[in-house]
Amino acid sequence: MTYISTLLPRVRHRLTRGWPRASRRRVAPEPPHAAAQPALSVTPQREVPAFPPRPDADSRRRLRLLSYNIQTGIATAKYHHYVTHSWKHVLPHPQRVENLNAIAGFLGEFDIVGLQEVDGGSLRSGFVNQTQYLAGKANFPFWHDQTNRDLGKLAQHSIGLLSQLRPERLVEYKLPGMIPGRGVLSAHFGAGESELVVLILHLSLGQRARLRQLAFVSELINGCPHAVVMGDLNCRADSREMAWLLRNTALSAPRPDLHTFPSWRPLHNIDHILVTPSLVVERVEPLDYVYSDHLPLAMDVVLPRGLDLDGGGFPDRDQALAVGL
Repeated sequence: MTYISTLLPRVRHRLTRGWPRASRRRVAPEPPHAAAQPALSVTPQREVPAFPPRPDADSRRRLRLLSYNIQTGIATAKYHHYVTHSWKHVLPHPQRVENLNAIAGFLGEFDIVGLQEVDGGSLRSGFVNQTQYLAGKANFPFWHDQTNRDLGKLAQHSIGLLSQLRPERLVEYKLPGMIPGRGVLSAHFGAGESELVVLILHLSLGQRARLRQLAFVSELINGCPHAVVMGDLNCRADSREMAWLLRNTALSAPRPDLHTFPSWRPLHNIDHILVTPSLVVERVEPLDYVYSDHLPLAMDVVLPRGLDLDGGGFPDRDQALAVGL
């Protein structure tokens, strides 16, 4: 009952407010100054060892990106499920595994996947690290999960990365906010002028906290010519927070018609993939997979010449398997 009592105000708030959208070498990038905001302390929570190089690496100029809030594998199809299915946020259920298997069935079409609301291996997930599970099921050679809110055996609130490309470096950061438990995972592909930086994040529900968090994000990417920011930003394309981010970074404006939430009746665009001008967007659209309360958001981008990433992109799954993933 304690969990349900804390959940009900959040559900009631969303219903009354219209459901706001919602290496060994370990040196963190030195963040440049963010305009129009006080200086922020951008300190990595921790860095993780680099992956070993993959043999027979190939280079491609196209990448397929996906951002997906999977709600820890809970299939939500009605507003009242937030109450009637709330126990699934605490206890395991066999349907969760079936749902994850269905999600894994289409993830393999992409080169880089950013996951939000994944469980790092606790009671509710049957002590299964969901990022690792999806990587295995969808044949991703590289994966990493970042636990931002650790409730011990009860819950491991995480974000995750699945990649067909070998990251040169991964850095975990804690995001600012009155309530701790939000973070951003920074994945670096390539090096020097040919480095692609991909940030995966899940922002807070409160606008004030989101503004602080996006100021932090701007510190991370300003000065990076090739960057991707993806995740559940909990704010719409026309929000004050998004306007601030676009004014203070080189990121592209999101399309306002990419509605991803709620998945059974998409009305709000709170999931975003934003890129710098060097990455040419060929296609971007929500995918009609109702395995969560969010729809996944997919994007195809063309990389600039000279941006040769180790491992490249594999538009064809058979081609990927042919090189031994």
